[in-house]
Amino acid sequence: MIVYEKAPAKINLAIDVLGKRPDGFHEVEMVMTTIDLFDWLELSPLEEDRIEVSLESRFVPNDERNLAYKAAKVFKAQYNITQGVFIRIEKNIPVSAGLGGGSTNAAAVLRGMNQLFQTGLSLQELAELGATIGSDVPFCVFGHTALATGRGEIIQSLAAPPPCWVVLAKLDIGVSSRTVFDKLDLATISHPNITEVIDAIERQDFRHMCTYLGNALEQVTLVEHPSVAQLKERMKQLKARGVSMSGSGPTIYGLVEQEVKAQKIYNGLRGFCDDVYVVRTLG
Repeated sequence: MIVYEKAPAKINLAIDVLGKRPDGFHEVEMVMTTIDLFDWLELSPLEEDRIEVSLESRFVPNDERNLAYKAAKVFKAQYNITQGVFIRIEKNIPVSAGLGGGSTNAAAVLRGMNQLFQTGLSLQELAELGATIGSDVPFCVFGHTALATGRGEIIQSLAAPPPCWVVLAKLDIGVSSRTVFDKLDLATISHPNITEVIDAIERQDFRHMCTYLGNALEQVTLVEHPSVAQLKERMKQLKARGVSMSGSGPTIYGLVEQEVKAQKIYNGLRGFCDDVYVVRTLG
């Protein structure tokens, strides 16, 4: 038996950081939605009790450092599965980009192993297991659009955002989420209006949603990496309707309603950075 899973990337329409938790994580509120940029995973059983991850990427390890590997290991341990699993990953989502590439791969492995070994678990049960792997994994298990609270593991489904095009641009740098959170100054942080973003989604008001996009983590990333701030400004100059950073960066995205406008922005960014994509929202 072979199981195939699509693993979509995500963007953050809003990220707020409310404070530091006793467990060392931060209390957050995030509005996230999936986009039409996928990794593809293929899972098949092995007779030997081992986990094998295969992928062609010099930036992504294929051992226990890989979140897909961790997900398989946690799943096997939790449900006493003695068969092994082979996982092939076709990477299309940029690495260390703030687009949830590792988390969505882990979520796809949980869903895939649930099918492969016929454990009959609900998405909620898979999400709870995913929370032990990474804070974004529960959202990625469900996908679509949601408000994530707690440290990111409490998921409340939302309506899909107004249909639009998303232009993604990533510079050739990596950003560590842990480092960004460690450097946050909670006393001076800028808090986006999560309520207004959710209200705009519910009313399908594209312009209102774009007005209230916001990411509290920009406080650190745009200062630590001035080139990301320049990229954001370039996206604005090209007249994207809503511009923000996804996750801890360095990816900057712009939202537009017309495909022809998205293509113009794409063309305007190609000389600025190599990783530029035009995709749709899926959520």
